[in-house]
Parts: sequence; C-alpha cells; structure tokens
Amino acid sequence: MSLLQVKGVSMFFGGLAAISDVSFDIQKGDILGLIGPNGAGKTTMFNVVNGFYAPSRGEVFFKGKKISGLKPHQICKLGVARTFQVVKPLQRMSVLDNVIASAYLRVNNRGEAEDIAREKIKFTGLHDDVNVISKGLPLGKRKKLEIARALATQPEMLMLDESFAGLNPAELDESIEIIRKIKERGITIMIIEHHMKVIMAISDRIVVLSYGQKLAEGTPNEIGNNPLVVEAYLGEAESA
Repeated sequence: MSLLQVKGVSMFFGGLAAISDVSFDIQKGDILGLIGPNGAGKTTMFNVVNGFYAPSRGEVFFKGKKISGLKPHQICKLGVARTFQVVKPLQRMSVLDNVIASAYLRVNNRGEAEDIAREKIKFTGLHDDVNVISKGLPLGKRKKLEIARALATQPEMLMLDESFAGLNPAELDESIEIIRKIKERGITIMIIEHHMKVIMAISDRIVVLSYGQKLAEGTPNEIGNNPLVVEAYLGEAESA
C-alpha cells in the first residue's frame, strides 16, 4: 500500500482553481519531487496534504487513513511533518530550545525532549550552534534548523518546501547529504524544489504541476525527456 495517496484533489479560492483534479501516490521510503513553474500549485498541494487547507474536492490518505479535513497538528501527530519556504524559527529562543519545542509532540518531559533535540541537531550539522539564538543564524543554518525541528516530531513522512532555495554551492551539497541520510533512516520525503540538478539527483519519482493540473509523473529520466515538461518548465528553467 502507498504511504500517501492524493486522490482527485482540487482547491478553489473563489472562482480560481489553484489545484484541479490532481492524483498521485508516494511509496514508503521514496523521495517524490514536486516541480513546476511559479504559481503551479505546489505549495497549495503541500498545504492540502498537511491540513492547512481542506480540499474543495478529493481526498488525501496517509497509511490508508483519510487525513483531508484534519488540522495540521493532528496530521503531524499521525506522522507527517513539513518545513516552510519562508523559515520562521522561534527567534528569541536558542537552536536547542527551538528543536525541543518540536520534540514535545512525542514526549512529555524535558529530559527526553532534549535528548531527541540534541540528536536531530547533531544529525543536521548544527551541534556547534546549539546555544545560539536562532534569530542570529544565517539562512543556510536556519534552513537546517527548520529540518531539525521537523525531524524532532519523529515523522514517517517529511515534506520539504524549497529547503535548498538561497543556499550557496557548499550548503547545497550539505543539504543534499542530509536528505539522503534522512531517506536512509526510512523516512519518506516529498519535496518542492526549483534546483533541477538537485531534484533529478535525489528523487525516485517526480510529479510536475502546471496551472494547477498534473502535467506529468515519472522517474527523473522520464521527466527530463518529456517534451511537455521541457516546454512548460525545464526549458524555462534552463533559459533563466
């Protein structure tokens, strides 16, 4: 059985269809890339999956259980965590306390929460910044903190919204390695990303959205050679 199933999801804002009848599955342990031009509906799809929006039509299932219509904290408790395109840590708190706050989703005491937090901080390469107030972190480290906070909820599926945006080449390489290590732990990943070299390198399958509709789905090789995708998105990205 697929870990996540999106079935015929549409999302309307007034008369505008941000997503129109989109369906796809994610297999346990896979990395699914979600790509498309700006305004294609990618983040709206994330917001439907993790409960910020209830779909206008269609349903979302996680481990066979319908989750569309549940609140974000309920979906997170079931095992689906996400990061955000615009990172917003708890700015007056340290890196450690930011991650501890997320760890309390699963545990009830400070000691256990701190143990989880320290492990996730080390895992994401932030061990030297454990006591730094998050407001003072550069973008690359704030992106890592966002991932550490999501991992501290101990998810079965992690949703990453442009976790590579704005990173320099060295930070990109570090982040790719973190994503690969997350997969090695058996965590399923759905990722929105505009860095095509990154998405092609790490994804098992890719779903392409355009104007709110699913344009294509397949392996990175299939997507890279799909003339509709090249015309609608990849060609644009290459010429940008």
